[in-house]
Amino acid sequence: VDWTIAETLLALGVTPLAVGDAGPYQAWVGEPRLPAGVVDIGLRTQPNRELLAELKPDLILIAPLMASLESTLSRIAPVQSIALYEPDADLWQRLREATLTIAALVNRTAEAERQLAALERDLAQMKGALPADLPPLLVVQFIDERHVRVFGRHSLFEAVMARLGLRNAWQGETNAWGFAVASLEQLMALPQARLVVVDPIPVGVSERLQEPGLWQQLPQVRAAAVLHLPAVWSFGGVLAARRFAVQLSTALQQDGQSGEGL
Repeated sequence: VDWTIAETLLALGVTPLAVGDAGPYQAWVGEPRLPAGVVDIGLRTQPNRELLAELKPDLILIAPLMASLESTLSRIAPVQSIALYEPDADLWQRLREATLTIAALVNRTAEAERQLAALERDLAQMKGALPADLPPLLVVQFIDERHVRVFGRHSLFEAVMARLGLRNAWQGETNAWGFAVASLEQLMALPQARLVVVDPIPVGVSERLQEPGLWQQLPQVRAAAVLHLPAVWSFGGVLAARRFAVQLSTALQQDGQSGEGL
């Protein structure tokens, strides 16, 4: 039912029988793509129980956010809840633990350990290849043309940035998912930050941002081209961490070579 679990299964070479919100998954998670045969079971918060019963799954995997579904879903198949984002937990350690928990369920522990070790190795290599003296980064996703999610403490994006030796400009409060909702006016207080925008951008917002207005007056926008990254599941697992690291480090390296943002 949960995208992070589905993403992790695919990373381990296991295709889930069905996934909730399969259409939005493609827009928000991006990679890995869902294979064509994966069944869409409807909303993650309200999966189609009749369809699930017809599919006869061996196991239903949910996140704690969906705990209210367990009593009814358990009539169809055994249900297991796997937590990744927990208040005050070390997110990087939880990512490792959740990956190994999922891997054990599908007999892919060796593959999970290989991928986790490779991720640490590759992050260290990316860190060494980045330009020196980079400004602090402000990583955001648009909600509308005047509001963004800005990622900070407890977020996957900050955990990856820390391992790349990058500074996060956002030191304000965040929720359990590692982001805060901020207005564009609030970003004015961080003029030295470099803006990084992560897809998807809501329909119509890109066009409105081209018009004269507050976005065009932001010191970060006036000082340097905004770095624009393809969609990465901001609440994802080991594959999302790798995808964000590769995209961000590549953008920063290209930016350093050309003097312009992507």
